Amino acid sequence: MEIKYEIRIFWSNEDNSYIAEIPELEGCLADGKTPDEALKMLEEVYVIWMSSAKKYKSSIPKPQPRKKKMEVA
Repeated sequence: MEIKYEIRIFWSNEDNSYIAEIPELEGCLADGKTPDEALKMLEEVYVIWMSSAKKYKSSIPKPQPRKKKMEVA
């Protein structure tokens, strides 16, 4: 599956697990014991998120291009 949105994966001490999220899609996140497991779960949540948005005619943000990093002189 190809997700064209930015995906962030990070460790959460509070949840004691890895969190994978798509920041542009509010509430589109999942957790797992490993980064790979969190990503796999996120792919399933993404499908559900998109399906629900289409069903209820909610707006779906367009994927944003990655911002360029500023050069430090």
